[in-house]
Amino acid sequence: MCDQCSHTGPASAGSRRRRLWDLPSQCHCPVIGVCFLLPELRQLVSKALGAPVAADDYEIHVGTVAQCQHRHRLTELLQKDLETRYTRTIQTFKAARSTEALAERWSQATKHGEVPAAFWATLTHPRCDAALQEQVLRDMHMLQHQAGAAERVDTVRFQELMREHGVLARELGKVQERCTRVITEKCAEIEQQGAELMRLRAHGISQETRIACLLQEIEALKASLPDYENTTRLLKKLEQLSARQSELETYNAHLRQQLHEAHSALKQRDTEPASPALTLPLPAVVAELPVTVHLRQKNVLCVGGRLGNVTNYREVIEQAGGRFAHHDGGVEDRHSALESSLAAADLVICQTGCISHNAYWRVKDFCKRTGKQCVFVENASTSSLVRSVQQIAENEQAWPAPATSER
Repeated sequence: MCDQCSHTGPASAGSRRRRLWDLPSQCHCPVIGVCFLLPELRQLVSKALGAPVAADDYEIHVGTVAQCQHRHRLTELLQKDLETRYTRTIQTFKAARSTEALAERWSQATKHGEVPAAFWATLTHPRCDAALQEQVLRDMHMLQHQAGAAERVDTVRFQELMREHGVLARELGKVQERCTRVITEKCAEIEQQGAELMRLRAHGISQETRIACLLQEIEALKASLPDYENTTRLLKKLEQLSARQSELETYNAHLRQQLHEAHSALKQRDTEPASPALTLPLPAVVAELPVTVHLRQKNVLCVGGRLGNVTNYREVIEQAGGRFAHHDGGVEDRHSALESSLAAADLVICQTGCISHNAYWRVKDFCKRTGKQCVFVENASTSSLVRSVQQIAENEQAWPAPATSER
């Protein structure tokens, strides 16, 4: 604070607020020092002079304080700036109708740290007398000393904080660098996985499309082959016949072996004394069949029955001298094939226990219309078929031989 701060002047009278040039000279130094920052003060002085000021901060402060005693352009700029900046506080302090109330508001403002605005509003208030003015100047003088000491402490603390801030900033930079590197790696990995996912999805879609196209081609191929189902059925029968052929070849090999042994036995009998007659083993189903039964190459159609016994059915019919044909009765074979099989048959054996209702009635109706011989068998076993063949032999003592024809 400059030397003028030690002098006192009379307080203003009346209800009008005092202007900057109305204040005593001892008030100008604290008002300029407290209410204006040095850059702001330099800017206002330069504006009043119309040119930048080359003087240092101390010279600007002292010169401005000396000019505050009179009204001119600089003091009017200072007055306008103070009134504009502290308008809210000035309006609040207007509510003080006495010196005591004004003093109480000043005390409260200093406790809350609102010093510059309260200092200007108190000094320019109409109820600020000489005693209150002196008290306000004293308080401001001590506050400036405390502020200087606090500023020095704050400067030291600020420097420590700045050093700590530098260390933390460097650590933060390192952490940010690591995070950036990790994020970059993860982003590249995510992009790679995304590309792989898209590739796999595209591959899956292409496979599904190919499968759908192949299914359509299969359906189209089936549609273009009218006899596809019949061909499938014939292939199954061909497999059964191949299995049957293998069995017969095995059986024939066994018979040839027995025949060879019989010839050897006959030669030995010619050179040796008489021995008991050699008997050849026959299949079980043939052993059950009477010797007198002979179907005389008739076409025998067996409708229905168990698929596992078809081989035995065939052995019974063929050993009896007939030609065997089979229709499963609508399980797998088509019904359309039943008519042609019935037409080609000389004798029909219907296994009623293993046949569909439709096939049963069709067989019965066909044989009734054409007068073709038909035997219905309830049990699908081989022995039941043997008994049915025996019954046919007993009922018909003599069958006319069928006309031979190439089929």
